[in-house]
Amino acid sequence: MKVFISADIEGITGVTAWNETELGQGEYEAAREQMTAEVAAACESALYAGASEIWVKDSHDSARNLIASRLPREVRLVRGWSGHPYMMLQGLDNTFQAVLLIGYHAGAGTGGSPLEHTLSGEVWKIKLNGRGMSEFYIDACTAAYLHVPLVFISGDQGICDEAAQLNAHIKTVAVKQGIGNATVNLHPEVAVSRIRDGVAEALSADLSLCRTTLPEKFTLQIEFRRQANAHKWSYYPGAQRIDPTTIQLETTDYFDVLRLLNLAV
Repeated sequence: MKVFISADIEGITGVTAWNETELGQGEYEAAREQMTAEVAAACESALYAGASEIWVKDSHDSARNLIASRLPREVRLVRGWSGHPYMMLQGLDNTFQAVLLIGYHAGAGTGGSPLEHTLSGEVWKIKLNGRGMSEFYIDACTAAYLHVPLVFISGDQGICDEAAQLNAHIKTVAVKQGIGNATVNLHPEVAVSRIRDGVAEALSADLSLCRTTLPEKFTLQIEFRRQANAHKWSYYPGAQRIDPTTIQLETTDYFDVLRLLNLAV
C-alpha cells in the first residue's frame, strides 16, 4: 500500500495565533515540534497497517516545517513548493491507495478557527459550484481527480465536521476546537495517540467507500479582499469579473480550477 500524507500547522493541537505558525518566531518551535509528532504518529500507524511507501508533503507556508529526522526512515518528505497546481498534494498520482491529511483547519469565512483561511489571506471566500472551498475540499477534489480515496483527516472541529458531511466514511480526529479568537485543545500526547489510532482504523477499512465523485462541470468563484486582485485576475483566460471583488471561471476540467487557484490565490 502506498500512502500520501499532507501536513499543515494551523490545525495542530495547541496552535492558536499566527506568530505560532511563522518560521523564525519565538513560539513557532513548539508548534513545529507538535506538527512533527502528529505526522510521525500517522506515518508509524500507516506502516503498521501495511504501507510499503509513504510520501509526506510539508504543506504549511514555507513548506520547511517538519523535522525530517523524527519521521520514520521509510518516509519520502516533499519540502518547498515546486509551483505545481496540486499544491498541498504535490507529488500525488494515481499509484497511491490513500490520502491522509494532518493539521488541517477551517476554511475562509466559516468561523471555525481563529486561523481560518483558504490558501492565503488574499481571499474572503472561494466557492466551487456554490460550495465553500476549504483546503480540505480542494484536496478532496484533487484526490478524486486522480481516483485516490481521501480516508483520514485531523485538525480542528470545523474542518472535521466538513469532512464528515462530505463523506461519512472519512475518519476524522478533531484535536482542537475554535471559539472566536481562542482554541480548546487536546493534550499533545492525547492528540498523537488519537491520530495513531484513527489512521490505523482508516487504513484497515474499505478505502473505496471514501472516494469522492466529481461533478461534470465546475463553476469557480474567488472573492478577493481587494478589488485590484479581482481586476487583475479577470484577465485570466476564461475568467470574468462578476462584481468588484469576485471573479468566476467555468470549466469541465478540475485541473483548470487548480491552475487558477495556484496562480491567483
